[in-house]
Amino acid sequence: MATTIGLVHLKLNVAQATSLKDKRRVLKSFKDRLRNGHNVSVAEVEDQDSRRWSVLAVAMVGGDRRYVEGGLQKIVNAAANHRDMILADSQIEWL
Repeated sequence: MATTIGLVHLKLNVAQATSLKDKRRVLKSFKDRLRNGHNVSVAEVEDQDSRRWSVLAVAMVGGDRRYVEGGLQKIVNAAANHRDMILADSQIEWL
């Protein structure tokens, strides 16, 4: 049995956030949308106390690497096109 685990780290800038509460509101909305639309696990893994910066880790599991790779690329594109955040960097790794 072949199992593929893909992990993408998204470094995000919530430029218009004036407080941690503003940043968390934007991130919660984005994380919920990812969980519901892509069946992935999402966690904020760095910069939790920064008012504008955040690093999200998004994990996806599947039986086909091309499927997982395509799903993770859609997530990167969603982050890049989000109106309340700026995608500063993304890195995909395979486990």
